[in-house]
Amino acid sequence: MAAGLLLAATGASATAGAGASTRAPAAAPATAAPAVTPAGASVPGPTAAPADVSAWYPPLSTRGRYIVDAHGDRFRLKAANWDGAQGSWTGSGDIADPANHHAGQDSYGIPLGLDRVPLAQLTADFHDLGLNSIRLPFSNEMVHSTTPVPDRAVAANPALRGDTPLQVFDAVVGALSDSGFAVILNNHTTTSRWCCGLDGNERWNTSQSTRQWADDWVFMARRYASVPGVVGADLYNEVRRNALDDPNWGLGDDHDWYAAAQLAGDRILTEANPRLLIVVEGINWTGLPVDGLPHGRPMLTPVRALSHTLVDSHKLVYSAHFYGYTGPHHSGATGIGETHDPRYRDMTRAELDQALDDEAFFVEQPEQHFTAPVWVSEFGAGADETDAATRAWFADITDYLADHDADVAYWPLVGYQGHDTWALLSYDTAGNRTGILDPGDWRAAGWQHLTAAAGVTGPVAPVPVWRMLSTDHGDAVESLRARAAGDWDPGASKAVCTDGLRLIGLSHDGGRGLCTDAGAPDPRADAGGQSVVTDESYVPPGGDWASGYTKFQCPAGDFLIGYSLRGSRVSAALCVPGRTALAGAGRTVWFDRSDARPADAAGGDFAVGHYKGQCARDEYAAGIAFTTRVGSAQGPAALLCRALDAS
Repeated sequence: MAAGLLLAATGASATAGAGASTRAPAAAPATAAPAVTPAGASVPGPTAAPADVSAWYPPLSTRGRYIVDAHGDRFRLKAANWDGAQGSWTGSGDIADPANHHAGQDSYGIPLGLDRVPLAQLTADFHDLGLNSIRLPFSNEMVHSTTPVPDRAVAANPALRGDTPLQVFDAVVGALSDSGFAVILNNHTTTSRWCCGLDGNERWNTSQSTRQWADDWVFMARRYASVPGVVGADLYNEVRRNALDDPNWGLGDDHDWYAAAQLAGDRILTEANPRLLIVVEGINWTGLPVDGLPHGRPMLTPVRALSHTLVDSHKLVYSAHFYGYTGPHHSGATGIGETHDPRYRDMTRAELDQALDDEAFFVEQPEQHFTAPVWVSEFGAGADETDAATRAWFADITDYLADHDADVAYWPLVGYQGHDTWALLSYDTAGNRTGILDPGDWRAAGWQHLTAAAGVTGPVAPVPVWRMLSTDHGDAVESLRARAAGDWDPGASKAVCTDGLRLIGLSHDGGRGLCTDAGAPDPRADAGGQSVVTDESYVPPGGDWASGYTKFQCPAGDFLIGYSLRGSRVSAALCVPGRTALAGAGRTVWFDRSDARPADAAGGDFAVGHYKGQCARDEYAAGIAFTTRVGSAQGPAALLCRALDAS
């Protein structure tokens, strides 16, 4: 289980690249910010030898369940976690946590191995493993540290002597990018220490405010915006219960991980680096691990009912962690009331497969509001493991991940001989390497099966996008164009589809909406503003499509992208002009007394427990009807659905 760190803005900015990539990058958007360093800092130049990296082109995005590169080709994350920059330990050798296989080794808040092996050799060794990407943990404390690392911490890389942990991190990021790796930055911890007990790092805001956490992410994303190999922001590691409080998914309080991830993801994309994937890990643990009390690992199960919609609908990746010593209701700890709860290593292959499906991989179902790639960003086992159940679990999970063509990241990548038997690669004091590919390492068969397994390659065809809007606890304005236009209904709760999507479904109550590009990718006109409809001005004579109900209808040729509510009552509709003529007399879809959705149920249940109405995939919504009668539910009751112009 990993730990990570976050970079905070610490001073004036200066342009500083972490090394030019040898990869042919896609053109950076005009909004991409240059890399930023604290005042007076320097970023070491590249140290890794160039590699043949012509197989992929940044930035990365998503198409359905797959990650693709800038050419639209599948990019399967074959990654490992290069830890240490989260500050797992300080070299004193006094860490007592038995789960810390690195205890007694020097880290100083920098990636492991720099004291023993030159960066160029490390990156070459990573390629030998079949990796194409690196999950790079860091901590907020590392970001703010101004103390240079000791010379011995970078003994094999003398050019890094005198650098702060952040400057060393710069050099590592640059070397990985230059060597052709995709780099996903991972905020692992707040304070620099090993994860994952009752240590002040249980939540993103246990030891700091949510605002500071998000500010740090904006700084981090800006810092590496000019480094083409940096492709993702993994927002926080293993969100879990502290001594008193659980994290939650959607309650709207200070412990709401769903809301915090939404906030940070949108801020990264709008303020810092629109090229990045946004990785949201599920909740790792809730409840007291005491028999008879509710506890467990929700992971991604809440996504079924409440999924994220970002300002870019092709940047969301969900992630989950699986270790043999944990389980659906087992934290991995011992002696605290979990003895009757099975761990994953106790399950049959069929039981394990079902658990993985239920807790994570259901997210990859096509054409759902939650559809996204699933990245198992941590799993692993020790080379010295003798437990038969653990060995069987490792074979089973690598088989599952290989069979499912899954995106993966092993924990950890680098270790020290005699101290970390879990690592893929270990180095002695002379820099000699041993690892998972050596003869006699029982893990080799599973690893080779996983990295060499056949899967989808080459071009991935675009697929329809379906995304949920939720006004549960405030606005959900995911359109950059609508944001730029200002507050179009002050005081109301507003929801607007991501640019390129149209509103196609609403719930009768609960404030939920459904957006899509099915049937008409980006039907919005390039030019033209938006119309805020608050009365029946655009209902034509003789065109009463919901008799007795108030109708907010778009102007002719416009379609719906958003709505607003005051309490449960409809306040306004937001419409924009179509790219081409939008034809069709239309039909009324009522949903105030029952569901009214297409037979194919595309988009899934976007408002669990509420009546829903939805236009067909070859239609657009042009109006919302509701009642203002006292004593009646005044939420959306009907949609005006019209056929898209096939031209």
